[in-house]
Amino acid sequence: MIKVTKLSIAMASQRRLPPQNLFFSPLQRYIQHCRQSSVTAIALDEDEVSYRKSTSASTSSPPPLYVSATRQHVGKTTTSMALVSGLQKRFDQVGFMKPVGQVCLEVNDGGKTVQVDKDAVLVKEHFHLNHVKYNNISPVLIPRGYTRDYLDGHISYREQEELVHRAYAETSESSDIVLCEGTGHCAVGSIVHASNAQVASWLNAKMVLVANGGLGNTFDDLELNKALCDREGVDVCGVIVNKVQPDKLEQTREYIQKAFDMHWGKDEVPLVGVIPDRPFLGCPALADFERLFQTKLLTGRQHLLRHYRVRDLSLVATSLQVFLRDMRNNPSRTLYVCHASRNDILLGFLLESPLIADRGGTKANESALIVTGTDEYPLSDQVLDIVHAMKESESSPPVMLVPQSTSLVMEQIVNYTPKLNFEDSRRASTAVEHYEPYIDFDLLLERSGHLLEQETSP
Repeated sequence: MIKVTKLSIAMASQRRLPPQNLFFSPLQRYIQHCRQSSVTAIALDEDEVSYRKSTSASTSSPPPLYVSATRQHVGKTTTSMALVSGLQKRFDQVGFMKPVGQVCLEVNDGGKTVQVDKDAVLVKEHFHLNHVKYNNISPVLIPRGYTRDYLDGHISYREQEELVHRAYAETSESSDIVLCEGTGHCAVGSIVHASNAQVASWLNAKMVLVANGGLGNTFDDLELNKALCDREGVDVCGVIVNKVQPDKLEQTREYIQKAFDMHWGKDEVPLVGVIPDRPFLGCPALADFERLFQTKLLTGRQHLLRHYRVRDLSLVATSLQVFLRDMRNNPSRTLYVCHASRNDILLGFLLESPLIADRGGTKANESALIVTGTDEYPLSDQVLDIVHAMKESESSPPVMLVPQSTSLVMEQIVNYTPKLNFEDSRRASTAVEHYEPYIDFDLLLERSGHLLEQETSP
């Protein structure tokens, strides 16, 4: 067995660090407090500009890996997690960053509340990256209004770059290798001069592009994103293709690599992963619906992480008698939707669900009910009393009240793509276990230029 124990390249201790006073900028305070009305533009002096040129051009540390998608919903975060997992088996300390973040969470960092990108929180907590500081893991956050402030000149391009460089310098000092996850495709962030391709260029990173399965559309997306990388001087060291039909795995592998060789040059860009689709990973949990509809489960909160397939969505527009018959005959994990005016359906669902398993020894009913239109048709006090009385029961089925109309709720569920989050550790672990074996880490590390000293063990 071969295990990597040490990098043969000098680590970041040899890196020049900038003067401390560069880092306590208005942008950093802006990020920490999300918005401040008194933000003012700051011009860098000649020494600072000179420093930026020197740090952007050279570094003695190994290059970080930078993961970018080719479009939305291609599994970039899942791929990043699988890469971190595989790298942890080959390196003692794996660092992680999401240099530019958009959707933020508040976390406690040594008694201080800080804003951190949600995907960065997921990766840090899931893999116990205790050596990576929260204030370095997502150095640039783009809250509402940030773009306008940038275009108005209140935020400096160089300040953004400075924050990313400092965070990377500190993270790499305590890491053998650093993986950076981008935000969306390679052009996201271009309007504030912080696209994935540009940020990867700042860090001299090696790019890993992630695309959805297919052939023509897949290559078209890759071609567009690689062109941006080429423009910024960023080397694409590998491509990972996700969500491939299992019966087309080898065909996809063969023809995608042929397309790379034909259009980009023989062996210029390797295909380092082809991941078969696993539908469970795209099934939303009830916790996802809470976030989607900005509401909470009324009953059955013990089932918050139960997942549902969209194809098992069922709109109830029948009599109570027909609905109860369908409950007994339908798949046990059906997601029902009914309007708030149907008190009979709500009460029938609550009372019938615990009884289904008792009538013939079948497995417990795992259905859930979403009640829509509660703004216009609030439930009566009598119905709410019955619902609240069942809250404490372990056998109470999940019921969610949603103010939106039935048609809008159905449309949102059908079009919803769930994302990994740190609360749903089961789905995150399942995703990593599924993805990791299909990635060629040896080829990826070779093509990304990581020169390693290896120790051979029996």
